[in-house]
Amino acid sequence: MSELPLDAYYDLTQIGEIAVSPDGDRAAFTTNESDPDADEPVSSLFVVPTDGSRDPHRLTRVSGAGSPQWSPDGDRLGFLAARDEDSDLRVGREETDDEDEEETEPNGAGGNGEEEPKSQVWVFDLALGGDASQVTDFAEGVREFDWAPDGERVVVTARDPTDAESAYLDERRDGGPVETERVQHKLDGAGYLDTVTSYLFVVGEGAVLGDEAADADSARKLEDAYGRGAFEGLSGLQPDWGADGEIAFVSYRRDDPDSTLETDVFTVPPDGGDATAITDGGLNCNSPTWSPDGERLAFAAGDDENWCIPTEARVWNGEEHVSVTGDLDRTLARGASFEWVDDERFYTLVGDEARTRVLRCDASDADWERTFEAQGDDRAVTGLAIGGGTAAMGLSHPSEGHDPYALPVDELAAEAEPDSLTRLAEVNAGLTDEHEMPEVRRVTFENDGWEISGVLYHPPEYEPGESDPAPTVCAIHGGPVSYDEPVFSFAHAALTSRGYLVFRPNYRGGSSFGRKFCETLHGQWGTVEASDIAAGIESLVDRGWTDPDRVFGYGFSYGGIAQGFLVTQYPDLLTAAAPEHGIYDLRSAYGTDDSHIWMENEYGYPWENPEAIDASSAITDIGNVETPLLVAAGGQDWRCPPSQSEQLYVAAKQAGADCRLVVYEDEHHNIGDPDRAIHRLEEITAWYRRHDPAVSDSGADDPHDREPTEE
Repeated sequence: MSELPLDAYYDLTQIGEIAVSPDGDRAAFTTNESDPDADEPVSSLFVVPTDGSRDPHRLTRVSGAGSPQWSPDGDRLGFLAARDEDSDLRVGREETDDEDEEETEPNGAGGNGEEEPKSQVWVFDLALGGDASQVTDFAEGVREFDWAPDGERVVVTARDPTDAESAYLDERRDGGPVETERVQHKLDGAGYLDTVTSYLFVVGEGAVLGDEAADADSARKLEDAYGRGAFEGLSGLQPDWGADGEIAFVSYRRDDPDSTLETDVFTVPPDGGDATAITDGGLNCNSPTWSPDGERLAFAAGDDENWCIPTEARVWNGEEHVSVTGDLDRTLARGASFEWVDDERFYTLVGDEARTRVLRCDASDADWERTFEAQGDDRAVTGLAIGGGTAAMGLSHPSEGHDPYALPVDELAAEAEPDSLTRLAEVNAGLTDEHEMPEVRRVTFENDGWEISGVLYHPPEYEPGESDPAPTVCAIHGGPVSYDEPVFSFAHAALTSRGYLVFRPNYRGGSSFGRKFCETLHGQWGTVEASDIAAGIESLVDRGWTDPDRVFGYGFSYGGIAQGFLVTQYPDLLTAAAPEHGIYDLRSAYGTDDSHIWMENEYGYPWENPEAIDASSAITDIGNVETPLLVAAGGQDWRCPPSQSEQLYVAAKQAGADCRLVVYEDEHHNIGDPDRAIHRLEEITAWYRRHDPAVSDSGADDPHDREPTEE
């Protein structure tokens, strides 16, 4: 078996969003690739016939390309991207004395001297051909958009600062201080927040046809359609333009917007006027989507205080909104959309026993039915889009890759895989053909009277129960309200090609198994999930699959948090651990992260419930730690601040554990740049080798040893 080279990550292509044309004949999809020279991810937009008659055609390769949406007539394809200014818009403008300055001034700079263009709406005219035309030119960029039913206008979400706010933004971009009176003063990925309000704007026919890009002055501002709420800076207003002319969006209109996760669904006429609320509180609403006739509106509705309660699909019929999936006791999958096939039926995705399942919903009878049994147990549905009787979806398989597929909507009901299921692209054929990919199986085990499941990845030549016990990486999902299912993963393949098993336990506190399963962890971190993970590892050892002296920890976000509990409560369980981007002291995290509302909903204020908060903080038992820790953090991570990782690192080191700290200074709650993604895997695999008794006993050099740099 040859190891998958870690720098092969540069060859990885990741599938993003998928959109189907109104006639169902074409699909658009986005990808993320790596530019090793610039050390940055680059997005591309492709179009492909849904019958698979030809290979995908790349329309553009540009930073941040996303949100593809077909016009109602299917001749045009809109998308968001941060591109340099459309050259057509420069034709005929007055020349300045300083030509170099004119050429380098980026789109969307707004006079503030920024070097990077802002995200705007662009449109390809696929009937006429040629490059995309720029539709918007908002100084602060455009976050999201939707087509009008007539195809001649779009509605966009854009920030609209006052003069005073513009002056403050200019000062901040020049290095000025942060000034705020907001409780929700920062968001991960967005940075420090301000008071600038986002509005819906209607962009007219001239801009959509490429005559002149619209800005805040030329577009129609819908004054009563504005964003508000603690996480509005990440979630947006999510506009959807219905056939009857009304635009649906989400916002919050009551007191204390920075102290609640509550959001409501509103509608507003496109020519302005008052917004009308169709929900009345108590819910966290997202993704409003009109039926084709504009008579019904589907949306996702979660509980605004208890995230263990499954998020439902609800439908408003013009008079009231009712739950369609409330009796399912399963949560809508993260990022699930509502794909209407007629005026009474839609499809969506739901997390169901560690599988992302396709659900067919009857909006008139408020009923649902599981479908697409052909998915099987060994691959995941990563997205769904429907148009003109064609369904397109992302399918991710551990050994076959992650690609877009299409089939007729009517074939979704087939129990066996239909011949009509067409693979539209094979974006990682080079990786999967050249390098060995893992095989996968689902496993179950008992703990505390519960049946717990997990996913086990292993090298193809490894035979569970027949091969010798193997070194195992326990890879713990984040959330904790989430779940693991078999997926194509470069990191998994890198580990299995090095002889490791990768075990991903679906511990209690996660989703997809119902409210009771999830709620067992609510307000008591470090209890049932740690017990389940330990029991899962012990089960693999008892079966003879896992070598008990070679068990390693791995996990990001709550996966890092869980490792903190494992190494303090089960000090002999893990040979070495790699907690990444986690929280280990809930009390000191409060106010330094962007998650104070979640903390308050689950535990109350720190000064009101100190005992429970300390009990749910691994740092209070750090004196028990013996496991070597590779602690990683993002320097700009406001979800799990780097100070938390530094605290764990110093405390564990002072307690006598072998520790190493890695901080990616410019990263937030992810690892985005390819060089850092590769470095992360290098660090993790080197840490495991350093503490692997089989490697240490062989006298192998410590891969972390480095020659001193010459002055």
